[in-house]
Amino acid sequence: MAKDLEMPAADYERIARLIESDDSPVGIDAKKTHVLILHKLGEIERRLARLEEAAQRRP
Repeated sequence: MAKDLEMPAADYERIARLIESDDSPVGIDAKKTHVLILHKLGEIERRLARLEEAAQRRP
């Protein structure tokens, strides 16, 4: 795995448990996975907006 994609094993396992599905042929719940991704993207957007606002206020 690429260095920038590595994460602590505990985080990986926590996320894997959140999205796993015995009912899915690929082993994950696609809807839950997409909801988690979209939620995280929303958090990133809000954080970026705050950082951009703070950068614009600096002299």
